[in-house]
Amino acid sequence: METIKDIAKKDPGGLIARAYAFAERAHKGQARKSGEPYINHPVAAAEILREWHLDDATVAAALLHDTVEDTGVPLETIRKEFGDEVAFLVDGVTKLGHVKYRGVNGVPATTGEGGGGRAAMAAAHKAENLRKMILALSEDLRVVFIKLADRLHNMQTLGALPPAKQRRIALETDEIYAPLAYRLGMHNLSGELQDLAFPFLYPQEYRWLLSSSKEHYEERMNYLETVRPKVEALLVAHGIHPRELEIRAKRYSSLYKKMLRHDMDMGRIYDLVAMRVIVDTLPECYAALGVIHETYPPLPRRIKDYIAMPKPNAYRSLHTTVIGPEGKTIEFQIRTRAMHDENEYGVAAHWLYKERTNPLANGGAAPSGQKLAAELKWVQQLKHWQEQFSGQSASDPEEFLRAMKIDFFQDRIFAVTPRGDVIDLPLGSTPVDFAYHIHSEVGNATVGARVNGAVVPLDRALKSGDVVEIVTQKGKKPSEDWLRFVKTAMARDHIRLAMRRKASAIRAAAAGSKSLARTELKLTVEDRVGLIKDISGAIAQSRVGILSFHAETAKGGVLHVNKVEINTNDAKKVERILAKLKGIKGVKDVGSRAI
Repeated sequence: METIKDIAKKDPGGLIARAYAFAERAHKGQARKSGEPYINHPVAAAEILREWHLDDATVAAALLHDTVEDTGVPLETIRKEFGDEVAFLVDGVTKLGHVKYRGVNGVPATTGEGGGGRAAMAAAHKAENLRKMILALSEDLRVVFIKLADRLHNMQTLGALPPAKQRRIALETDEIYAPLAYRLGMHNLSGELQDLAFPFLYPQEYRWLLSSSKEHYEERMNYLETVRPKVEALLVAHGIHPRELEIRAKRYSSLYKKMLRHDMDMGRIYDLVAMRVIVDTLPECYAALGVIHETYPPLPRRIKDYIAMPKPNAYRSLHTTVIGPEGKTIEFQIRTRAMHDENEYGVAAHWLYKERTNPLANGGAAPSGQKLAAELKWVQQLKHWQEQFSGQSASDPEEFLRAMKIDFFQDRIFAVTPRGDVIDLPLGSTPVDFAYHIHSEVGNATVGARVNGAVVPLDRALKSGDVVEIVTQKGKKPSEDWLRFVKTAMARDHIRLAMRRKASAIRAAAAGSKSLARTELKLTVEDRVGLIKDISGAIAQSRVGILSFHAETAKGGVLHVNKVEINTNDAKKVERILAKLKGIKGVKDVGSRAI
């Protein structure tokens, strides 16, 4: 592929050449921490975007992305020289760079006054940066592509910075940019960003992994090199001519996370090194799978069809683990070239297809970054979520950040409705989270769930590929007990809203009755599923309304104290209620006082 300098020489009057010349003049005399000329950085970011096959406007904006903030060039000058589109992209990247991300846990510890305020300020800054990221995503994905290219090069040269800054940038990369790249379908970039952050965040673990895995990697690579010609001959003998047989080593960051789940046993990692089989057509994918299984027996429960059921970020491939020659396991990943490009470049592959299908790509109609953002369902969900909880992000930024990371940036699973619709959820989500993701009324009316045809508890953690059927009941209201296990902010906030409405209705009814008498019940209980429902049911049987329900953890953290306010002080009724509560499993002590 041509370099930026090659393009500048070839077409000196073109957009990229003019942007390169402008950036070179603007950054003249500036140097990076490593001592190299500053212009090397925007050129590197632009080269990365060229590798991703982005359009000329995006590449030009990458060359200019630091001129406004770091050289004092007015945005209007960029607009005058390069047009509204490039100026819009430069402005978007500039806004994203204004607020620095500081993890709350990464704020230096302080004593005396100011420590809590400093942590709160860091959380507020972090929330503000994420809000800007959401806005950039929803307005034009190309702004985020430039930021990702900028971040990739910064991570590749992170060693020149002071240790504290290295850790801050690595933390931001690991928590925000790598997951964001994954959500955009850019698997290779996501893995590379995580690998670059890993040694700065976990230096001891990184050194241990390097020394522990070297022999295993070499052994597996050598083994697959000997197997590759056998697999190719096998496929060709059956009329399948693979375009490529690629040997792919598992990334160190991904390997370490997987080893944590397998008691640090390298022998249980089947995909330490995998073989990718890239063919021309979809039928050849399944034909290749059949040929491989005919020769090498597959391991049970290790066949995954991500073509028929793509991952939420559009990843498509067939995965299978087989027992190969010498009795050793091999993971195969089988896909077409189009699938491979989509898996590597994600949403950016739209520009790649345009370049391949249109030889005069630069003169044709480029895909719209705004249109792509509008078509990505999760981007629009993210924008709606941020708008819905904008008040919360201002009043409680730490809770906003926690919910944001769980709901959109952590590991994902995909569950399936009985009709075949794929529901994208964070890891650890339950049927209740699933129900609220479908619709708030479905969540509120949930009374049960079937997963893969079997009835399961509502607090059951779902797994990717689970088929989930929600059982509802008309007039049913959510249980406060659900707050103990739901994973998503969407579910949690709908449950809390329903609880507030219920309490408000009860208070209104109590205020309109002749008697305003109230009693506070105090219960010391053990934590168990369904306990709050049993307590509420026992009180409801006595035809008494609950005005409020408050729970707190007792000393030691084992027992909980529940304070329940009811709309009566009738001594006989209260006595009957206390007797019923004492008979409930998990209730250790009960008492009351008139209010």
